[in-house]
Amino acid sequence: MYRDAAMELAAATEKVRQGELGEAKAAMQAVKDLRAAFQMVMDERTRVDKLRKQVAGVAGSGGELDFAAARAEIGRRLARLRDAGHGG
Repeated sequence: MYRDAAMELAAATEKVRQGELGEAKAAMQAVKDLRAAFQMVMDERTRVDKLRKQVAGVAGSGGELDFAAARAEIGRRLARLRDAGHGG
């Protein structure tokens, strides 16, 4: 996603430099896409850190890990990332 948005931004910026001012809108959209992708990654990182701390707390307390629930959660999150990547 980052690479595609960055390539779109570079192409639009070059066209604006060549005088095609209509491409400014495409450049702004590429910037918005990059910003959204970055925010999504940072949000997911926060969630992963939170889950990691929860798992560490469970492991440290002698409780058992629910690997099936963890796999299901990971699957849901990957599906959301896939959907977000194809939607933008």
